[in-house]
Amino acid sequence: MTVTAASPALLHGVGDRALSWLDDHREHFRLTPDDFASNGAVVERLKPIGELALNMHVLFREGVAGSRQKERAGKLLDFAWRELLDGGNVLARLQHDEPISPVPLEVYATFHELGHRHPGLESALEVCRRTTTWTALEMMPNRRLGVLNAERKLGLPPSSDFDQAVARTWLGQLPEPWTVQLHIAYDLTHTVFHLTNWGEAPERIPPAIADYLTRYLPAWMEDWADLEHWDLLGELLVVDACLPLPTLDAELWERYAAAQSATGAMPIQRRMPQGDAARVFDLVHHPTLVAAFASAMATSRALSAVG
Repeated sequence: MTVTAASPALLHGVGDRALSWLDDHREHFRLTPDDFASNGAVVERLKPIGELALNMHVLFREGVAGSRQKERAGKLLDFAWRELLDGGNVLARLQHDEPISPVPLEVYATFHELGHRHPGLESALEVCRRTTTWTALEMMPNRRLGVLNAERKLGLPPSSDFDQAVARTWLGQLPEPWTVQLHIAYDLTHTVFHLTNWGEAPERIPPAIADYLTRYLPAWMEDWADLEHWDLLGELLVVDACLPLPTLDAELWERYAAAQSATGAMPIQRRMPQGDAARVFDLVHHPTLVAAFASAMATSRALSAVG
């Protein structure tokens, strides 16, 4: 069956609306005094900040932002580094309190790529990376890939073998496609993200994995679209954009775009939640960030095909 590719205008529109919502709600990313009372709370609040930086970096890298988008994205990045992370001091504090946590490394790596530096944090990370615990620490295989990719972005020697880490992931073993469940699907998307440095280098996907995804990804995307799980569908749409021959399926993208609210926010599943603004933000910031990511990647691939 021939699949019609979505238009660049449709793809771009999803990201433009998502970026507007993220910018309009930037204050909700801010850590509160209550958050600083617990390192666990800090880690939870750092994740969306790291994802925000990644998305803005991808938008710049793929060259699909218009002048208004570039301005908003640049201001958001500056806001994230200077105000949300206090110039990296928030990451340095967490590294001091939780020296073996890979979270400061992973969040900092994106800002480092964008030219930001915190020498104190880098020194502390180097000390921790010399310990046996750093390589012995048990974690999910796709999380290990995340650490290795962060080390690569910082120009650091890898703490373990990247190809072996890929082989240990669910996706790296090419299992039965019908066994994919929610958490497995999220794991495989992040395996692709770390393999490709968030879509920068699709050629890093091994041919066997690329062939496997080309064969089975369309069915997975259709399944999660039928379940109206927009957060996971968005991540799968990014994976599609990383393949040698992405489908950029117009029907799926039209359903995805139709689920986006008029404000630009994307619900996790089915419809937008209602209630307190802070609670709604906590529920929808991730799928909205994913929408911006998926849009940037798919728009870039669509424009490359046209060119």
